Amino acid sequence: MRINSIGTLFLLLLLSIMVVSCNEDEDLSVTPLLDAAEEEALRAGGGNGGGRGGDGRGGDDANALGAEIVTEWTDLLLEIERYAEGMRPNASARAMAYIYLAAYETARPNMRGYISNTERLNGFTLDDDLSDRDYEVELALNACFADVLDHFLYNVPVEHDVAIDEMESETREDLILNMTEQEIADAEAWGAYVAQQVIAYSQTDTEAEAQILEPQPRSYEPPTGPGFWTYSADPERALFPYWERVRTFAVSTEQTTTVDPIPYSTVPGSDYRNEMEEVYKVNNDAREEDGEQLWIAEFWSDDVENLMMSPPVRQISIANQLIDQYDLSLAESLELMARIGFSLNDAAVAAWKYKYQHMVMRPSVYLRDFVDPDYQTNLFRLVFWPNPGFPGYPSGHSAFASAAGGIFIETFGNRTNFTDRSHEGREEFRGAPRTFDSFEQLAEENAFSRIPLGVHIRMDCVEGLRLGYEIADGVNDLRLRQNAR
Repeated sequence: MRINSIGTLFLLLLLSIMVVSCNEDEDLSVTPLLDAAEEEALRAGGGNGGGRGGDGRGGDDANALGAEIVTEWTDLLLEIERYAEGMRPNASARAMAYIYLAAYETARPNMRGYISNTERLNGFTLDDDLSDRDYEVELALNACFADVLDHFLYNVPVEHDVAIDEMESETREDLILNMTEQEIADAEAWGAYVAQQVIAYSQTDTEAEAQILEPQPRSYEPPTGPGFWTYSADPERALFPYWERVRTFAVSTEQTTTVDPIPYSTVPGSDYRNEMEEVYKVNNDAREEDGEQLWIAEFWSDDVENLMMSPPVRQISIANQLIDQYDLSLAESLELMARIGFSLNDAAVAAWKYKYQHMVMRPSVYLRDFVDPDYQTNLFRLVFWPNPGFPGYPSGHSAFASAAGGIFIETFGNRTNFTDRSHEGREEFRGAPRTFDSFEQLAEENAFSRIPLGVHIRMDCVEGLRLGYEIADGVNDLRLRQNAR
């Protein structure tokens, strides 16, 4: 793995700490690994000399730096994540939490007034001696991003995966100009060390580690009953049916709530049947009119591997655009991305708990049985099966939309003038940019886009939105700044 190649650098970094922290007359209890010249260089360096920031402390002030290193690496993430087979949406949401946790913790020594997540995440540790120092933060982030993207975005074809190495190398060339060898070694060793610690922490979540290897376990057969979800073919087999057991970062499933769905009914005029018939009409009208409703449906779909980014990662795309629009600093952007990652992860865990608790069927099965045997969703033209492989209530799309939307509202306020360009220039589906004047509007359009797409009834979307905002509230309450409430 890439991390192993930096092991020597980290060892040198650790040794430099031990050297400078000991008195000259102390007898070090380690066998020297360096010659006299190398040891002298470490004594003179060690991350505490003057750096590009010019403050005599080394490193850079992440509160004053721009966020280009974050947005550029995120652009690469957005490009290659759509090719990550078998991740969407749950494993993708989980990956975002760990990737941006690693980035946040890598820069945190250079982020004045920010608090490490080691204080609240049980089992996640960083060496205190190392984390109390300043580093050339952009170079450290470059090394960290390369390692965590390589690890957490799995099943990516080689032709896309190689872009990670290329990005790391090209960015490194730009960053190391006017840096000393000591500064380079310290920064890259620190970034690789944090990545390794985050990866090791992720691997202690044995439930998630096992489930990502078998996202559609053949051992799982859904319970049967009137109105219960089931699958019609192998591509629709239950996806991540045990995901409620996966680690959360801010809001445990015990802290979340659920609203019972409308009772199943086939009786004409009943609330349940009315919602199913709404999908039938809106879906078919959207296809026939080929106007805004179909545009909305495909713009927010994000269902199809190799074609689109996954639904949770769509929120990362939006966040990345907002970093530029609101001109966030490096520190501010990393806090935003960490909170978004935590919120998306916890939303996936909660939503999938309740999906497999309520077992609400998808519209296509109901509509074919009771309304029109030839009914077809508007998703069908993009995939070879009609439905996502999990129950409908609550909608995961809707939960991801508000789990991120609640963070955006807390960060920027509700009112905005934002144009989402996530799919700009794509011709395979309707992805032309759309503009929003509030983050609530953004989240609601995303959520209810599942109706004209034909894959969710209204109550799925309503409950998903409610649950996602509940998760966002918990994430917004996390204390990541020393002067926060």
